[in-house]
Amino acid sequence: MRNHVVAGIAAVLFGMSGHALSKVSPAEAERLESELTPVGAERGGNTSGSIPEWTGGLKTPPKSWAKGQIETNPFPNDRALFVITAENYHLYRDKLSAGHIRMLEQYGPEFFMPVYRTRRTAAFPEHVYDKSRKNAVQAELLDNGNGVRNTIMTSPFPIPKNGLEVIWNHILRYRGTEVAFRSASATPQTNGSYNPVVNDYEYFFAYSKKGAELEEIDNKIFYLKTDTISPSALAGTITLVHETLDQIRSPRLAWRYDAGSRRLRRSPNLAYETDLPNSSSLRSVDQKDMYNGAPNQYDWTLKGKRELYVPYNAYLLHDQDVQADDVIRPNHINQTLTRYELHRVWVVEAKRRTGIGHIYDRRVFYVDEDSWQILASEEYDEEGNLWRVSEAHNISYYSEPVFWTTMEMTYDLKANRYYVDGLSDGFPAYDFNPGFRGNDFTASAARRAARR
Repeated sequence: MRNHVVAGIAAVLFGMSGHALSKVSPAEAERLESELTPVGAERGGNTSGSIPEWTGGLKTPPKSWAKGQIETNPFPNDRALFVITAENYHLYRDKLSAGHIRMLEQYGPEFFMPVYRTRRTAAFPEHVYDKSRKNAVQAELLDNGNGVRNTIMTSPFPIPKNGLEVIWNHILRYRGTEVAFRSASATPQTNGSYNPVVNDYEYFFAYSKKGAELEEIDNKIFYLKTDTISPSALAGTITLVHETLDQIRSPRLAWRYDAGSRRLRRSPNLAYETDLPNSSSLRSVDQKDMYNGAPNQYDWTLKGKRELYVPYNAYLLHDQDVQADDVIRPNHINQTLTRYELHRVWVVEAKRRTGIGHIYDRRVFYVDEDSWQILASEEYDEEGNLWRVSEAHNISYYSEPVFWTTMEMTYDLKANRYYVDGLSDGFPAYDFNPGFRGNDFTASAARRAARR
């Protein structure tokens, strides 16, 4: 198979032992002020002009939006430049991932990819850029690769040297300090019928809190509490997670309150290949947020960069008038609501380590250069067959400048079913300033909330 890597970067295999290359020299970090953006993307466009220069991202919300509202489309007049289909994808093969090629082959003509003008909208607050520059010359991987040091707030390695640094950039990317929102997930049957599960989410990102230092956050990246609202059989279920930075030294802490038993119990297995709750075994826990948790089960190879058509600026999916029924279709979501753009992505391959029992033998991640958000991934089975394809449809939020998912899905190519998260049925906008405190996320606080 042709190698379409466009950056002249040799593949670097990083095992889980030994010392890793990490922080860069001050001279190299100066590139973040010139040819690179503050988060490490190539500032310039490509030679054809199909990828434009980064000029700061979407820094000002459109006039159609008001604070407290769901984000409106900043590009309402954009129309698809062309549509990639099962019949014409060979014309665009060099800009398509293996997963998207397979989706087109297996689910065409209903699965297609409308391609729009590339808009490099990813933007973050200036204090995040300041930390990114400092992280570049200070951050280091721990010797076992399962954590980092001398970093805070945002991605540690804006000029990465290996695949493990890229995946840590995704895990620790800036998503604000706190956020509360309601969304629904579903696992549609092959005929498109579904029963949504509605959850309230509350995040507190200790790692990204302004003024925080790594020594002060007790090895925590974030705290998460979810409260299931419906269906009635699951209503009242509460999950509490303390996400740790070095999960080998201090594993993820998780508790689950079951309304039936009325007890809050530790959930030690809520990690790695464990089935994601309410996913009908279509997604593993470590696929939430496209990838999360300790990276110690895989060897990570940085394959370089590619120009790919990837989900981006998904304001049609995010629209306040779009309901779950508008999104759900058999086999895959309603592709008329999607938007794909040509972007440069880091390509990282994860190969399962010898002796590890994860369901995925190999995984490939496509990571946005402008935000460190994983935009798409592929999951392979024991026999080396492509099993699942995942997508993250993202937007730039306005009340807190972050580039983050509005909807994620994992397509199971064997079962012809999928898991989708981020559905809305008139739910309010994300609240990036709910006023959480650290003690809102203790086990005792979760127990009190469950009893109300």
